[in-house]
Amino acid sequence: MTGYAIIGAQWGDEGKGKIVDWLAEKEKIKYVVRFNGGNNAGHTVVIGGQEYKFHLLPSGVLHPDIINVIGNGVVIDPKVLIEELDALEPTYYVNLRISEHAHLIMPYHILLDKLQNPHIGTTGRGIGPAYEDKIGRRGIRVCDLMDKETFREKLTRNLEMKNQILTKIYNHPPLSVDEILREYLPLGERFKRCVCDTSLLLYDAQGRDENILFESAQGTMLDVDFGTYPYTTSSNPTIGGICTGTGIRATLDRVIGVTKAYTTRVGGGPLPTELKDEIGEEITKRGKEFGATTGRKRRCGYLDTVIVRDARRINGFDELAVTKLDVLGFLRTIKICNAYSYNGETVKDFSASLDLDKCQPVYEELPGWEVDISNVRNWRDLHPNAKRYVSRIEELVGTSASIISVGPEREQTILK
Repeated sequence: MTGYAIIGAQWGDEGKGKIVDWLAEKEKIKYVVRFNGGNNAGHTVVIGGQEYKFHLLPSGVLHPDIINVIGNGVVIDPKVLIEELDALEPTYYVNLRISEHAHLIMPYHILLDKLQNPHIGTTGRGIGPAYEDKIGRRGIRVCDLMDKETFREKLTRNLEMKNQILTKIYNHPPLSVDEILREYLPLGERFKRCVCDTSLLLYDAQGRDENILFESAQGTMLDVDFGTYPYTTSSNPTIGGICTGTGIRATLDRVIGVTKAYTTRVGGGPLPTELKDEIGEEITKRGKEFGATTGRKRRCGYLDTVIVRDARRINGFDELAVTKLDVLGFLRTIKICNAYSYNGETVKDFSASLDLDKCQPVYEELPGWEVDISNVRNWRDLHPNAKRYVSRIEELVGTSASIISVGPEREQTILK
């Protein structure tokens, strides 16, 4: 058995979906497992010019021989799940497994997310409030939805409290138990065949020495513990989230950190290398930097290796996958951040005590390649300056780059 982990090394949107899909084909993966987050994630896979966007489904779902698992660490909006499945062929139900322990996103979670957190810049999908109820032991799980009376009982109890908040604090009309029952119970029936104890499923798979790939949603700098708090997500997209989000001991042979060749983030929060000039606009345009989940424009900047280096430390990356290298082909020179200037000192390591809004990036400059590299398929044919840029990333982060992506298509990938 080989265990793989695909972890975002920045603020999410690094191109993990493509890397998962590509590795699933190359490495004979048997199980692809999502272990955190919800439909605030947007993983994009492009095959033959057709674009697939997944928010809850694991990115191995397009491979018919792979079992795709939604683990207990994921919070699930049943409506979104059914919409994603319906957009594919009915056969995709066959190889999908959903943890009976996973918590559900309810309509009141979505309402409260939009009412309570406008300054954070969340997706407004109800992710945070669903995790709040999980930790507060008020959550409703997938197994509850499978039993009509249990679901009604827990929903009724929760709405008594939630409606007090909605009506008295936010002056919002109360929600109806019967309306939610009419919507959610049929949805539960649609995916009931996929529900099981996925912890046991994966434990047995390990016993048979099956190859398992664990797919993170979001990125390290959005981790609720180690990211740029409070501008984070509500779960742990870092390596530790695998154990808590799947219920098994993760035996990992390859931990791959995925980083763009530049830096982006969506929503609020600090971004030291952000470019608010024509270069930033051109990166946005060429990289099609708009969120797969919300369509929001991503903020773009030069690559910040301080945060990627921190992600390597936290997750123990064995290697890097560098994506969207082709996007930078228009630049004559390329800057790369190797440290911060903070309160008159040079800082090379990220920490929670840093006020990133006051950090000025310390740049070094490398020559660009000024050619289209999207058709390159092996390392030796890559432009020397593009090689030099990748090599410098390796030096600054302290990890070798084994995978280079030069376009969105599955085959636009270089194995170094």
